[in-house]
Amino acid sequence: MPEKKKKAESALKVNKGIEQPSSINEDAVKKIRVKKITELQTDEIVAGVLSGNRTILSKAITLVESTLPAHHNLAQEVIEKCLPHSGKSIRIGITGVPGVGKSTFIESLGTFLIKKGKKIAVLAIDPSSARSKGSILGDKTRMENLANNKNAFVRPSASAGSLGGVARKTHESIILCEAAGYDTVFVETVGVGQSETAVHSMVDFFLLLMLAGAGDELQGIKRGIMEMADAIVINKADGDNIIKAGLAKRNYENALHLFPPTESGWIPLVKTCSSLSGDGIQKVWEIIENYIGQTYKNNYFNINRKNQSVKIMFDTINLKLNDSFYFNDEIEKLLPKIEEELKTNKISSYVAAQKLLERYFESLKRKVE
Repeated sequence: MPEKKKKAESALKVNKGIEQPSSINEDAVKKIRVKKITELQTDEIVAGVLSGNRTILSKAITLVESTLPAHHNLAQEVIEKCLPHSGKSIRIGITGVPGVGKSTFIESLGTFLIKKGKKIAVLAIDPSSARSKGSILGDKTRMENLANNKNAFVRPSASAGSLGGVARKTHESIILCEAAGYDTVFVETVGVGQSETAVHSMVDFFLLLMLAGAGDELQGIKRGIMEMADAIVINKADGDNIIKAGLAKRNYENALHLFPPTESGWIPLVKTCSSLSGDGIQKVWEIIENYIGQTYKNNYFNINRKNQSVKIMFDTINLKLNDSFYFNDEIEKLLPKIEEELKTNKISSYVAAQKLLERYFESLKRKVE
């Protein structure tokens, strides 16, 4: 039988050569790989937070923000164990209309403080879409230099429709950041609104950022927000805007004189600054330090924190009752039917609410029995 002809070999061929190593360093991956937060024990999470491990801190905040009932108990255990290590920071609320430069201001002030040996945590609340509930969470991009600094922790969180644009679990996040060793905590809010009292009720110093030359400044913001502010800072006071900023400063100073005295005994101040050039940033920090010093001396600082704890308790009760109602199995089944009856004018809103509440209380009674 004639032998089969060998196929002609091409002159173009690739020699086997040396085996190329994997592009992934498996040893490095093993070292940096971190367990899922739910796989960690409470003590492991707490130890990670107390050691200043930013990865564990971030995961702990995610756990606290989770709405899953399975995560709730673990989150509360972590908070309880971190609580004795918290409370030693200065909590600063930053608010202002969108576009006023809150993120740039925080990065400028935060960088200044880090040079002074401080450790900075920024809890930046991003607005959530009313439709999709999604959020851009772009503050790490806007605060790139601060986010990359080893002495800073920047945590964007979605507001998730909560009052005043403050994430539901912001206070617990503050506790975790303090336990991790951050001595200055900024809470950046979505914008200005009457419900910004939610921010005011969890910080020591409330700073309002404003712009000059953006219309009638005194009409551009609600009086309630100005009354809560411990300082008003006119941002972007640079270039051609310096004169306008000076004029706005005088207008606000005149307006503040009309307000009643504050509970803290502090007289709110107005300053101008440029977050880009850094002009005035040191003066702003001096104002905050003076405020903290004065309120420590007259004991308002401690009284205010105790009152905040009581308010947070009531807010938490309201939140839990709200969740208990809407996550009730019977309410979840009945609610679509009631909504349809409302839309077709078969019942009034008040009767609809009464029906739902009666069903809810009946379901609770049956559980007890």
